[in-house]
This record gives sequence, structure tokens and C-alpha cells, in this order.
Amino acid sequence: MKDLFSYIKCLFIPYPKVRSLEGLRGLEKADVLFHNLVADKKVPGMAVTVLEKGAVVLQRGYGFSHLEDRTRIDPQQTIFRIASISKCITGLALGIMVEEGLVDLDTSFYQYVPYYPKKEHDFTLRQLASHTAGIRGYRGKEFALNQDISIKDSIEIFKEDSLLFRPGHGYLYNSFDFVLLSLAMQEVSGIPFQEYVREKVLIPLEMNSTFSPEELNVSSSAVENTASFYTKRSLCFKKAVEVNNVYKLAGGGFLSTSEDIAQLGQAILEHKLLKKETYDQLLTSQMVNDRPTYYGLGFQVSQDAAGRDFVGHVGNSVGAYTNLFIYPKEEKVISILINCTDPKAQPFLDSAIDAALDLRTS
Repeated sequence: MKDLFSYIKCLFIPYPKVRSLEGLRGLEKADVLFHNLVADKKVPGMAVTVLEKGAVVLQRGYGFSHLEDRTRIDPQQTIFRIASISKCITGLALGIMVEEGLVDLDTSFYQYVPYYPKKEHDFTLRQLASHTAGIRGYRGKEFALNQDISIKDSIEIFKEDSLLFRPGHGYLYNSFDFVLLSLAMQEVSGIPFQEYVREKVLIPLEMNSTFSPEELNVSSSAVENTASFYTKRSLCFKKAVEVNNVYKLAGGGFLSTSEDIAQLGQAILEHKLLKKETYDQLLTSQMVNDRPTYYGLGFQVSQDAAGRDFVGHVGNSVGAYTNLFIYPKEEKVISILINCTDPKAQPFLDSAIDAALDLRTS
């Protein structure tokens, strides 16, 4: 009955009106395109930050962090699940471990986690970070697992399964790769994965509004600023199912603000924290059978809908859809966080991104 009441109430939430795009270009056009995504009820809420050469040129919240009381989104404070942008954070932490001499990308995973069941073929940290290790993806509703389990305990879900292909000879994007990667990093560092990431990545980059689910739960101000998470229905949005992302923190569990994620993108653009040669490894597409995978180590290395080169990540998880696009040539960063499971909005986001990259307003 409560769910039915919430659904009916949702139908009558007053949304903003669609605005005309006539005569608009550049940031003005992008702003209206983002606005219209909410006005057309394609997303419940969204935070956007656009940087040019490190300066904020557009930063706004659109729609609602909580539909029930129409709480507005603040791009500097509203906290979203960032889904697979988490992999970029993990990629940086992995690069730091390499530079510290704690791990070697091409050493066997079993060197770091000897208790993992042996498979027909060996695989490396590089292959895990590039999705070329042959580990399987989610089955059924595993993506929405709501169990309080640790990174180490979570390998029970898939550890007995065979590799899907010989490591290095195929590509399969999945989150279990990053569960294993974070387990190896945790074993090597001797401290919880999230602590290593906070110490080595989040604090140095002053990403003060970025949290693991466990950290979020002990911060009252962060809890207060966290958006509600939704799933799209034909006429409305409903609350997303409860999910516990602690075990898959490395691949899709972090929460953050649009501003913090833009800071992350700018740090990557400026090659902060890591040496150039380390970034070259993270941001170079891996090759499988002499063909590029368009994926580096924790980063998509590809082209956007208009053919522009970018690095970063698109993310989709329960109650979240996210974009981080870093454009080295244009020296621009675009961070978009949405509080809804895949709203099928990427073509609309692509149009807004295209307009945002044309910074002429007249």
C-alpha cells in the first residue's frame, strides 16, 4: 500500500516546463538540454559539472534528489552512486601501488591471492584491470545483491566458475574483475581497500565528498546529502531496490558529488599523483588479437558520439547512471551524475555534451 501511495504521489509531482532550444548554442544550449531531460521526465535528477582548463564553466543541479519532498539537487553537495566511475579511482590507486613497488601488473594474480582456486590458465593484475582475464560477469540478479559481505568473502559468488576464455585472448567487461583486483591490492597493502584509496587518492585530490558505502553510513552530513535512488517506470519513477555495494567498491561502489568527480577528471587531465609513464599504461587501450578493446586499466579509452577522443567512464548501477568524459585535446572535463538506474538517456546526454564542448554562446 505504501508503494502504491508513493507511486500515485509521484505521478503528480510538478516538474519544470520544457524550454525552447531555438537560437541557443554552446553552454546555454547544453544547460537547456540538461534541464529538458528532467522536464520530459526522462530522469528524476541530475548534477552536472563542466570544466575548461580547470575552471568551472557550467555547474548545476537539475530535478530532484528526493522526489517525495522535491528536494533540489546541489552539484557541490548532493551525493550519488557513481557506478563504474569507481573503476577510474581504482585505476589511480593501482598506478600508485605500481609506483610504490607493491605490485607488478604482469605478475600472476595468485602471487598476491594464493588461496583463490586455481584455473586452467593463469591471469595477471593487468588482465583483471583491462577485463581480459576471462572472469565471468553477473548472472541473474547478482548485480543487485543486497548482502553485507566483505570483498574477500564475496569471491564465494564466482570463485568456482571456469574462465570464459584464455586470459589475454578475449574481452568481457565485468565487475568481478575489480573485486579480485581490489582483493589483491588489499592483501598487498595490509589494510582495507577503501582505506588505501582514501589515503592515496581521495585525500591528496581533496575529494572530500567521496565515500565508500561504509564510510557514508557513519557520516551524518553525508547521509543527509545523499540522493534517493530510483528506477524508471513508464509514467513515473519508483524507489530502486535496496543494494549493498560494499564488496564491489572497486568496480562500482563509491559515492560522490558531481564536483568531486570533475576534480577527479581534472587531476587525470593534469596527470596528478602519477608519473607520465604510469598514466600511459592506464590510458592506453589494451589489444586483443591485434584489435583495440577501447579499454585501458580502469578507464574507457574511446571516442564519444561525435568522434572526439576521450578517457573516463560511463557507469550504470542500481539507482545510478553516470558519465565522466575527459577530453585531453580540448582540455575539458564533463561530470554527470543521475539518481536513476539506466534511464536510456545517453543520446540526450551526448547532445548536451556536444553543445557543452562548443563553448561559444553566440
